[in-house]
Amino acid sequence: MATTYDTLLTGGTVVNQDGAGVRDIAIRSGRIVAIGSLDPASAAAVVDCTGLHILPGVIDSQVHFREPGAEHKEDLETGSRAAVLGGVTCVFEMPNTDPLTTSEAALADKVRRGRGRMHCDFAFWVGGTRDNVADIRELERLPGAAGIKVFMGSSTGSLLVEDDDGVREILSATRRRAAFHSEDEFRLRERAGLRVAGDPASHPVWRDEIAALRCTERLVAIAEETGARIHVLHISTAEEIDFLAAHKRNASCEATPHHLTLTADDYASLGTKLQMNPPVREGRHRDGVWRGIAAGVIDVLGSDHAPHTLEEKAKPYPQSPSGMTGVQTLVPIMLDHVANGRLSLPRFVDLTSAGPQRIFGLAGKGRIALGYDADLTIVDLKREATIENDWIGSRAQWTPYDGRRVTGWPVGTFVRGNRVMWEGEIVTASQGEPAEFVETLARL
Repeated sequence: MATTYDTLLTGGTVVNQDGAGVRDIAIRSGRIVAIGSLDPASAAAVVDCTGLHILPGVIDSQVHFREPGAEHKEDLETGSRAAVLGGVTCVFEMPNTDPLTTSEAALADKVRRGRGRMHCDFAFWVGGTRDNVADIRELERLPGAAGIKVFMGSSTGSLLVEDDDGVREILSATRRRAAFHSEDEFRLRERAGLRVAGDPASHPVWRDEIAALRCTERLVAIAEETGARIHVLHISTAEEIDFLAAHKRNASCEATPHHLTLTADDYASLGTKLQMNPPVREGRHRDGVWRGIAAGVIDVLGSDHAPHTLEEKAKPYPQSPSGMTGVQTLVPIMLDHVANGRLSLPRFVDLTSAGPQRIFGLAGKGRIALGYDADLTIVDLKREATIENDWIGSRAQWTPYDGRRVTGWPVGTFVRGNRVMWEGEIVTASQGEPAEFVETLARL
């Protein structure tokens, strides 16, 4: 008698810890319950994945969905819609909202807003400040918390802890891995006069590579002193790669698609649309971050999806805000690098699923394995497509990659066994839930 499942994915090339091979995947009650040749078997839904690759669900551990406080740019529903349209199954959202996510009440409010309304699963970073340091041990262990996030350099929002004593106090309190925006605020203040009105190409001159390296050196020294675990976000310089290669015991780090794809030459065509913190820099830094990918220094990819409206981005520099959309384009941009031979598919999987699971301690996610959540990103590695603004699900409705031709495309997104996206359409109502973490399961 044939075994019956909720959903059966057949004929796809499954990429997991056992390598890549054509296998069927069976799902029951939101989890993977069988992998292999599953004929004969029956299911309420059978999805033919012949010619497609089935990857562990892509996890984007750095997004800004702007809710509450700036819903005219994005909200949790629209941001997560963009995520699943791009093949992303889980996101970690940042705390620089209004109000800031720095208290138990603010975190609980975000979890309430996201549950059943977001299209993907989620966690929220809690902002670390001088005012809430006494509460950090409890805050980082609350349901829905990804951990503590600290801004050492000023960016969008008002979170800032720029001094060593403040960072030391926070890291002395943390027990989970804490994430950092690493730019030296003191150097940024000294160099603010180097911004040239109307010239966004002066952005990386102001926020130069020394500001990034100096802050990362300070941060790592404090982490080694306190024994804390740190995660350095959006590495943008070759010098940081060289430094972190010798300081990996306490530190994990992230690369973004824009720092791996674009260079300072693109300011000429993109203008303020390219403006990010830390900046997109000259080509040698892009090559340096790629060197970090190849050498295993980089642990994860994050999009740093940070939308602003086109009207806001059209303001003359430096009145223009820093940030661009990115969660929906992470998969196609990086698969294009796979197609061009710069990145292997197994390394892409490690950076987007196994890596986040490993360094953040996600429970039941990050692998295609029995008993794990059926979070799956289904892609066509051979499909050629053009990224266009009209495809973007973000409320901002623009991308710096508009008009870029890529090879490799997200076809389907499964979140805990629910087929959420298929062939560019949302096919299941939003059912997002907070992700769970091994270090906090006792609190859930």
